[in-house]
Amino acid sequence: MERRPVSNPLVRFRDLSVTYDEGEGPAPAKVTLLEDQSRTILSQNDSPDVGFRWSANPYRGCLHACAYCLDGATPILMGDGRTRRLEDVRIGDEVYGTRLEGRYRYYVRTRIENHWATKKTAYAVKLADGTKLTASGDHRFLTNRGWKYVAQAERPAQRPFLTHGNQLLGLGQLASGRAETDDYKRGYLTGMIRGDGLLRSYDYSNQRRRRDVQYQFRLALADLEALHRSQRYLADLAVETTEFQFAAARSGHRAVQAIRANSRSTFDRVTELIEWPELRSDEWMRGFLGGLFDAEGSRSQHVLRIASMNTVVTERTMEAMMCWGFDAVVERIEREDAPMFNVRLRGGLREHIRFFHTVDAAISRKWDIEGTALKTTADLRVVSVEPIGPRDLFDITTGTGDFIANGVVSHNCYARPTHEYLDMGAGTDFDTKIVVKRNAPELLREAFDKKSWKGELVMFSGVTDCYQAIERDLLITRQCLEVCLEYKNPVSVISKSALVERDIDLFLELAKHARFNIHISLAFTDNEMSRSLEPWAASPDRRFKTIERLAKAGVPVGVMCAPIMPGINDSQLVGVLERAAGAGATTAGWVLLRLPGAVKQVFEERVREVMPLAAGKVLHRIRSTRGGEKLYDASFHTRSRGQKTYTNTIAIIFDTTIKHLNLNL
Repeated sequence: MERRPVSNPLVRFRDLSVTYDEGEGPAPAKVTLLEDQSRTILSQNDSPDVGFRWSANPYRGCLHACAYCLDGATPILMGDGRTRRLEDVRIGDEVYGTRLEGRYRYYVRTRIENHWATKKTAYAVKLADGTKLTASGDHRFLTNRGWKYVAQAERPAQRPFLTHGNQLLGLGQLASGRAETDDYKRGYLTGMIRGDGLLRSYDYSNQRRRRDVQYQFRLALADLEALHRSQRYLADLAVETTEFQFAAARSGHRAVQAIRANSRSTFDRVTELIEWPELRSDEWMRGFLGGLFDAEGSRSQHVLRIASMNTVVTERTMEAMMCWGFDAVVERIEREDAPMFNVRLRGGLREHIRFFHTVDAAISRKWDIEGTALKTTADLRVVSVEPIGPRDLFDITTGTGDFIANGVVSHNCYARPTHEYLDMGAGTDFDTKIVVKRNAPELLREAFDKKSWKGELVMFSGVTDCYQAIERDLLITRQCLEVCLEYKNPVSVISKSALVERDIDLFLELAKHARFNIHISLAFTDNEMSRSLEPWAASPDRRFKTIERLAKAGVPVGVMCAPIMPGINDSQLVGVLERAAGAGATTAGWVLLRLPGAVKQVFEERVREVMPLAAGKVLHRIRSTRGGEKLYDASFHTRSRGQKTYTNTIAIIFDTTIKHLNLNL
């Protein structure tokens, strides 16, 4: 799907407040109408896969009212492992999102594509581990049962929302940043220099040298982040150093830079700075862990450890770990010259991230969690969701469609402000910009007046639901059907909207004076599953009721089981047919899920949102219906039915069921 440029001089904008029938869509929302200036209404179809040649599409696009927002102070996990307030991030910044691969979701880096602010009613979400989130009711978080909104929709709309006990996925509350106090700086330098520095004096008094005693301080590192931080802290604490290249880059090794100072006063000052203080404050111990980790720490193979051959350093490390509430153990490794000690942090990724954010280590490569599986060990159950009134809220768009907000996986507004959304039920686009053919009735009359017109059946609609919510106010579809009645032209309608009940009188006249039928697009019996994939469509229960009302009025009505989505709703096919027949449907059809063009990406993203654990299996099964490699094959005869054993099985089940139910007789 491509963006529609709002500056197109051929398009005129108009804002309209739309109301929905019971069981359909969200609360009234504001939409923008784009006037379609095309000179035709009928589209010709040359595919042998459908039973009509001509279709009429009064609309292109459907209303989609979606907004996602978080409090500006919410800490966002950036691509370098640190955090930044949501209101302070910018387009182009790198952040962490997630990506589903197979059965597991993994952390990956992604870029911010959009960033904006708004004012909305906010909710305070509290989790069992103490995590607090402030978000609009329309924001979504990833739970162990898929994506859920913060609050339920206004009636009659429905959507999955957070309730007490729901388990969110992620790391849990992120540690907040702290100021760089003098105690922190001293602790950091102590850990860094004792771990990786050289501080030594050389006495040459018996060797007739110009200077009997020489003093040397040197710190050499390949990671400039830690080197430059150390140099800055030393300068803040009255130690001036010079930088030089210690070792050039060579095969398999990075270049090493260093800082140094050789005066007696500098030597004495550095010695003083890294002495073990008798009273070690919390900030000193936090800095000590940060500096020592930069010097001697590592995180690989999901293990975070700090190595040392000095027993005193190891003791101080454990003391600092306990001070900040970290669960660590000492592992002794025997070596020929002397034993080495590893202080290993336990608790998995959640504790690793808390360690990084608490001690604020400088070397960002050690913060890398890309490719790490998303596993929740924190108690992220929802304790409460309470409205707190209007707030200034912020949101972003990222390349993965999500980001990590205060430690939990948060959905973003994927393509705002021109958000693309796919209605899986009939291939309809839901968008805030709806293209309207206001002159469709006149264009249809012109087409019927042509000598070349042979009175063939016209399908409403071949692309977009002609009874979407805005039709209630604009009446374009009804006016087109009145033209068909005037010319006694055969008509077929397919829709998933309860709004069709408005035109029962017109349907009866069409059935009496021309050939007419209507099919209700319906592929679910499960209301909750339908809502997750068709969020603004009428529920299955509501659509079965529509079939019943049409049938009782005498309107020829059928059910179109579309789209059949392998691994999602294929198991509901028999149930749909049975309930539709019981409601009065006399005909039935089915269409396999079609994913042409950019729709493939939209569908995959939607499935990964609402079915995070099953998405891999679903996509694999869909590929199996398209030869095993592709999500879609546009070839005639296969694009609507697929191929291979799986789709043959669906066809057999469908044919057997409709025969049993006396449908299509």
